[in-house]
Amino acid sequence: MVKSMKNKILARIQKEFQNCPDLIIKQIDLNKNDTIYIAYLESVSGSDKVNDYILKNLSFLSSEKIKNVQDFQSLIPAPNTVEIDDLDKIEFYITNGFTIVILHDLIFALETKADINRGIPEPTSEPTIIGPKDGFTENIQINLGLVKRRIKSHTLKSDSLVIGRKTTTMINLLYFDDITDNENLDYIKKELEKIDIDGIVDSGTIAEYLELENNSHFPSVTRTERPDSVANALLEGKVAILVDTSPFALILPAFFCDFINPIADNYLKTKNVNFLKILRLCCFFFTVIVPGFYIAIINYNPETIPTSLLINFGTQRADVPFPAIVEALIMLIICEILKESDVRFPNSYGSAISILGALVLGEAAVSAGIVSPIMIIVIAFTFITSLLFTNQEIVGAIRHFRFIFLFTASLYGLFGIFLALIYFFIHVTELTTIKKPYFYPFAPFDQTYLKKGILKAQVNKELKRSKMLTKKNIIRQRRNEP
Repeated sequence: MVKSMKNKILARIQKEFQNCPDLIIKQIDLNKNDTIYIAYLESVSGSDKVNDYILKNLSFLSSEKIKNVQDFQSLIPAPNTVEIDDLDKIEFYITNGFTIVILHDLIFALETKADINRGIPEPTSEPTIIGPKDGFTENIQINLGLVKRRIKSHTLKSDSLVIGRKTTTMINLLYFDDITDNENLDYIKKELEKIDIDGIVDSGTIAEYLELENNSHFPSVTRTERPDSVANALLEGKVAILVDTSPFALILPAFFCDFINPIADNYLKTKNVNFLKILRLCCFFFTVIVPGFYIAIINYNPETIPTSLLINFGTQRADVPFPAIVEALIMLIICEILKESDVRFPNSYGSAISILGALVLGEAAVSAGIVSPIMIIVIAFTFITSLLFTNQEIVGAIRHFRFIFLFTASLYGLFGIFLALIYFFIHVTELTTIKKPYFYPFAPFDQTYLKKGILKAQVNKELKRSKMLTKKNIIRQRRNEP
């Protein structure tokens, strides 16, 4: 009966992994009564670990010595051993780098994952001059270690989920048991449990599911490759999600101001960085409004600028055959193409191509009389101010609203700018992120998070956490008076 059971298990493994040349099945006779079978995928399991953990310890394996998983663990020095009581779990373990050991009527899974990881890299999408230089990799255990290297507390919890019928991707939910609001945590868990899909190959897919509550161009989930960003967010009471095979972690909730200010601001002197924070916020509105504002004053509201400057503008546009709105659209589309080419081209010559294209096209367009020199200045200023924002999602939102301001200005002038501005504020104030107001801390106003997100308070004055994020542990530090 035992032999028929072994044959049934082996037949099932061979059937499930048919046409998989990396499947290795070995039969080893221990003695006349005991035969051991091992099965693993050499593409995800390390042959050296199979040899060290199992093959070198065959003399200890027998049905007389091993009656349960505790006996097996005491004889085999594998880091993680699981007894399998459900045959449906064999596929999960074998595809995750485990070796299946069939001994008598017992089935064990030993962790023998191959070392197919790259070294810890430096963050490329969120560079910083001052601050940590390590970034996440595609290995979820390494990523979890990078976070726990910074946070050495037993209250940091990690809940594991498996999502994806085909990929069975491991998901880790990180939070502080004594800080994170249970309402936020429960909502995120419910949203993750709703996901029923064939495969998850990147954290971006998880982010899209979590953002379904908002039909907006603005991102409501922060994606970061920096462990220090995750650690700071966890200490604020937020929740982080690590996804296996993805070097980007997700942070929830994510407010509008979180995408304006990078983590690098935390490592600079308060009085210096606050100027940059205010400048960055102004540049957000500049890059959205400036093209539309120029169209408005040229077409509808020339009285708003000095007469000498208006005459100068008119002289420059005298030979241009197109309306100002067509000029702006031509230059904006060309700049978007150049920006996209800069992102897609290899780093070795991508910037050179975009700079050359901008110089040649700009000069040629002015010489040919297609656009005016002032339009080149307006569009150049627009894109220079947009370069302060590296998050691709927020760049997409900026592009969307830039065209809204442009078209409303071409129809109604400065009144159209005012209407578009009202629409912008209505839009961002009605958005939510895990049921929290997206435009927080502006609406509703909260001075505590305002000093954390928009401005930077002195480190000895950051005494409390935001009540929007947690109600458990508001006090983050206590002021010691002399």
